[in-house]
Amino acid sequence: MEQNGCYVKMKNTLDTLPPTERRIASYILGDPESVIGMPIDMLATKCATSKASVVRLCKSLGYRGYKQFCIELASDLAVSSHIKYTYEDVHPGDDLRSIVENVCQNNIRTLQESMAVMDLAALDTAVQAITAAPRVDFYGLGTSGIVAIDAQNKFLRINKVSFASADPHLQILSASSLRPGDVAVLISYSGETRDIFDTLAIVRESGATSVSITRYGPNRLSRQADISLYTSSQESFIRSGAMSSRIGQLNVVDMLYTAVVSNEYDAVKEHLDRTLRSSRSKHG
Repeated sequence: MEQNGCYVKMKNTLDTLPPTERRIASYILGDPESVIGMPIDMLATKCATSKASVVRLCKSLGYRGYKQFCIELASDLAVSSHIKYTYEDVHPGDDLRSIVENVCQNNIRTLQESMAVMDLAALDTAVQAITAAPRVDFYGLGTSGIVAIDAQNKFLRINKVSFASADPHLQILSASSLRPGDVAVLISYSGETRDIFDTLAIVRESGATSVSITRYGPNRLSRQADISLYTSSQESFIRSGAMSSRIGQLNVVDMLYTAVVSNEYDAVKEHLDRTLRSSRSKHG
């Protein structure tokens, strides 16, 4: 079951909404507390639109109607009232304490917001597919490629045959050798990286199951993958080097790995112990 995350969903999908729905969402984002308990016709009047448009926004966000939306929004705000929803950029000349606080708080917000938009049913489906898969590959480019390599390192510890690469040519070669029952995890924060679509096409031809890890909101990769997982973060000017988005992606990988280990603990414990002993011997 997906957690509420009303505020986060609206914020992440705002730019993709039709103009009328965007106007309503912008009003709600500006003062969400005032909307709770507000009659639908009053909200429509304040946004210079119709009740039907309000209902369409609620359904676009995955709710049955305005009543359920308000209930979930109230619950969301009650749980996350302590969360500051704005991301702070680092400015030239900031003192070291401010830099440390901003980086840490922005990463914390990424984890909180990613948890809010996580679809537990989709996550469970991905975990079951990876658990049963003879092989799982991880593909990403740039910073997402680093996340893919981290994922491979984790799954090799439990004797899961795995391949990872940030090179699009090697990805194509690897994907060509996948078989039905295998899993390919494709990582792209934007969900619009061209080379990843080339890899996805080969994955689909192989009959393997595709899992995407992207930002929350409409994007081509999540629409085309068999299973879609999401993160949420914002990258501002100085922090545009895929900092918070990387934290969100690594967190999803950790969820997948931990859940697979939990499912198969008796079977993988021997391999965990063996890799731990091997790692220690390298530092002896």
